[in-house]
Amino acid sequence: MANSVLILSDEKLTALKAYYASDVVKRNAPGVVFAAKTANASITAYRSGKVLFQGGGAEMEAAKWEAGDASGASAVSSNKKVVTKGAPLPDRLEMLSVIGSDETGTGDFFGPVTVCACYVRADQIPLVAELGVKDSKLLTDPYMRSIAPDLKSVLTYSVLTLQNEKYNTVQAKGWSQGKIKALLHNQAIRHVLRKLEDEHPDYILIDQFAERGVYYNHLKNEPEIVRENVLFATKAEGLHVAVAAASIIARVAFLDEMDRLSGLAGRTLPKGAGKKVDETAASILLSKGEPFLRSMTKWHFANAKKAAVLAAKKRG
Repeated sequence: MANSVLILSDEKLTALKAYYASDVVKRNAPGVVFAAKTANASITAYRSGKVLFQGGGAEMEAAKWEAGDASGASAVSSNKKVVTKGAPLPDRLEMLSVIGSDETGTGDFFGPVTVCACYVRADQIPLVAELGVKDSKLLTDPYMRSIAPDLKSVLTYSVLTLQNEKYNTVQAKGWSQGKIKALLHNQAIRHVLRKLEDEHPDYILIDQFAERGVYYNHLKNEPEIVRENVLFATKAEGLHVAVAAASIIARVAFLDEMDRLSGLAGRTLPKGAGKKVDETAASILLSKGEPFLRSMTKWHFANAKKAAVLAAKKRG
């Protein structure tokens, strides 16, 4: 989808609102002060003065307001120092065009593992920041759900969901979580590179869960392995908005699957792997049986045995 971003003065923002008054639509995304939808474009204005034009007529609509104002914006960078492990990173990485890759769900007994790779061009960095992207660990689930649709509409991405039954099958074959994640990351990155066709990112940044050599050892039997310009860093969501955006999209995919599984279970499934998870699993075990519980969990987790003990006590 084509998109353009302008920074407008208060005077021009007032004029824009008046111009599109008959096309107003409701938008609940964070920071939005005005939204409209015409036959060929969507217009979203933010508190900062930035206005996002999306759709086939985005450039044409933006051109009506561009004269005398700065189009685009200087890339947003943070003064916060991010401490990370891994090989030295390129200077000004946060300003470059990057595919970021991250995963979620690996520490949750219920629900899948989801991985997302997401491409952010250098000229999209201000827009992505404007849409509310930051370290997903600082964001709530409802907030991430509110901004994910906008991210998905303007960015090139691939999100993979490994369902629990498939997860349990490969884990029983001896696959570690590290191997599972490496395969998913490599596949998601390959998908994004194919979508980009002749466009090439400056770098690919993976939120590090294994040393480079270990990561590539997991992939040694894969027919296509992405190696060129691949970087690994811990806390990578704080190093480039591409990883933060990928983290958010992956998280929302995980939440959507948790909602589906909760519907099947007839109760809200808790996240994580704590005591509440054990109690919920025990209740499901008693009411629906082991095969059902296994189908929505990572069965090798200790929670499975704890749930069995709790269920046995309740039966007794």
